Amino acid sequence: MTTIATRTVEYPADGLTMIGHLALPAGVDRRPAVLLGPEGMGLSDVERRRADALAELGYVALAFDLHGGRYLGDPEEMLARCMPLLASPDRMRGIGHAALDVLRAEPRTDPDRIAAVGYGTGGAVGLELGRDGVNLRAIGTVNALTTGRPGEAARIRCPVWAGVGSEDPIMPPAQRVAFTEEMQAAGVDWRLVVYGGALHAFHHPPVDHTVRPGVGYHPRHAQRAWRDVVDLLSECLPVTEDLVSPSSATR
Repeated sequence: MTTIATRTVEYPADGLTMIGHLALPAGVDRRPAVLLGPEGMGLSDVERRRADALAELGYVALAFDLHGGRYLGDPEEMLARCMPLLASPDRMRGIGHAALDVLRAEPRTDPDRIAAVGYGTGGAVGLELGRDGVNLRAIGTVNALTTGRPGEAARIRCPVWAGVGSEDPIMPPAQRVAFTEEMQAAGVDWRLVVYGGALHAFHHPPVDHTVRPGVGYHPRHAQRAWRDVVDLLSECLPVTEDLVSPSSATR
């Protein structure tokens, strides 16, 4: 397995001190980079491991924070924090830009080759960066079919890939339609994958606390969604082939 290096990074955003997880691939040269956003509960070892897996594939990866170093395992506390955040594109963009600045400042990062990948609230942050006109090579989201302010999707300058569970009550068919209509009207290069039988947060391994109704892990589709994300990056943000660890693509 490729040797990687990791460290925590602290930075201000949304009136909080955020604590992100930076993963660096082997070597000293500049590499393409991925900004990785977590579900609404916040940054956990799940996202840290995904950042590490991306580093093993040759990317600089920053798993960013949403809640000032806290993981919100209580659903009511999570909703109290995330619902106002999701209703404020400017706050989401502020969180995204702060993390993006950290990623761009890393000497190993090629600042002209960055993609955003996110889950739930973290995916919505990535989409808002796109709607803000940030120069990204790709945006990949799971469980984040959020729509933005009228006309701003036209600022998205890269392909957008979105994944959702067919049985996700939080992202129901009407939300899928609204999202795809927004992307289509804006002329975005977009794709939507619907994973049959999957609930919300189907990609996230089971947790030891209460979750909202309609949330559930689907291990087969979780693996498929990860492969789809890796394929998106391979297409839009390729890394030299001999730097890729084949085993990492199955995480």
